[in-house]
Amino acid sequence: MDSVVSMPAAASGDFAADAASFSAYWRNQAARLAKLPPKPDRDAAAFDTAETIKQAARDARFAFLRVHARTLYDRLTNGRRKFVRLEQLVYEAADLVPGLAPTRAEVAAEAEVRQGEKDGCEIDQGILCNQFLADPDCGRHLCHAMLLPRPESAEALAKFQRDGHLDLGTAKVERQGKAAVLLLSNGRFLNAEDNATQVATEIGADVCILDPHSQMAVLRGNVVPHGKYAGRRVFNAGINLTHLYYGKIPFLWFLIRDLGFVNKLMRGLARPDVTPDEASGDSIEKLWISAVDTFAIGGGCQILLATDFNIAARDAYMTLPARKEGIIPGMANLRLSRFVGDRIARQAIMYERRIDCDSDVGRMICDEVVAPEDVDAAIVRVIDRLTTSGVVGATGNRRALRVAVEPFDTFRQYAAVYAREQAWCHFSPALISNLEHYWNAQSRRA
Repeated sequence: MDSVVSMPAAASGDFAADAASFSAYWRNQAARLAKLPPKPDRDAAAFDTAETIKQAARDARFAFLRVHARTLYDRLTNGRRKFVRLEQLVYEAADLVPGLAPTRAEVAAEAEVRQGEKDGCEIDQGILCNQFLADPDCGRHLCHAMLLPRPESAEALAKFQRDGHLDLGTAKVERQGKAAVLLLSNGRFLNAEDNATQVATEIGADVCILDPHSQMAVLRGNVVPHGKYAGRRVFNAGINLTHLYYGKIPFLWFLIRDLGFVNKLMRGLARPDVTPDEASGDSIEKLWISAVDTFAIGGGCQILLATDFNIAARDAYMTLPARKEGIIPGMANLRLSRFVGDRIARQAIMYERRIDCDSDVGRMICDEVVAPEDVDAAIVRVIDRLTTSGVVGATGNRRALRVAVEPFDTFRQYAAVYAREQAWCHFSPALISNLEHYWNAQSRRA
């Protein structure tokens, strides 16, 4: 018979005592779960037992964090005097309070199996991040940490300044006149985003923003080398759904992307000594142009909602196929309605409405729509127009526009909801059935 440790009735408010009692409970729940067969081998009764065990442990995590999230965060960040990125923070929390969140070894073990075969230990990272972000002071500090340049970016910037170009593998940085150009270069997957592209694209964005020899930045998809679109530029095919199906996209990928790379396009880079809040702080910013060739699917469309000026080829289109994917489309739920209104935003997100760039709705997102062969010339023209009057006023107007529609704290609150809800979505059975039904993912090669 199992030795069952009861869930603590409530958090007492004593951090050390509560950490000990809740950890004992989580350790017991983990031991009970480990006695069951692996998820693919469970019968209906074992499946229900496993889900009951996991949900009870998650309820306990919420109970602990609703009392102790701030204390825990302050211990991990030396009273918010030290910045710790998300991907490190969650594992340091797991070490400090055993059982609260999965260890690196536990996440690595689940990374070896398909998404549908996972027990979803990373959901606990979503609960943890939700509670950190929901606290105004901790959440702002965490968002600040994710807006700092990555540690690798200083060396990459020096290389770019020395050579005039930078090859990061799945992303490249070049100069074009007064602009630094970030090229998405995951050609095998139509410039989709996945775990292999994440670090490269964020470093590339850092380099573009920090480069002292350029006045603005351009984001564009590179030429695809083979397949249906061989020889053509493709902007962005969104998340790599094949990798998602095969369990190669960790949950933290979503938060790192949207609090890091995409938010840096929107808000620039933070300074370590001052908050990036628009009203009372400061940031290092450049205007961003997105140039859309062929299509901007999913995450590609999300990016267009964060950049300052969008150029699109007349034959290009945008989609946010969130319903077919079974996930939340990043920050699109926060931003899309500002461009197209609530009803069309709901149609795009929940009913996979396709938006042609050369349409009335498409032109609410795309500032210039030109013939495909004229995209290069349009980029040159827009760079010239946006820089001839200086970029100081443009950056000031960018900040003023941003504080009117998406102040820093609004972003933080959305990110808290996103962390929790995306965690549930990422491990939902609906995600797997959607990928098999709409994407035929089980027949594709990762």
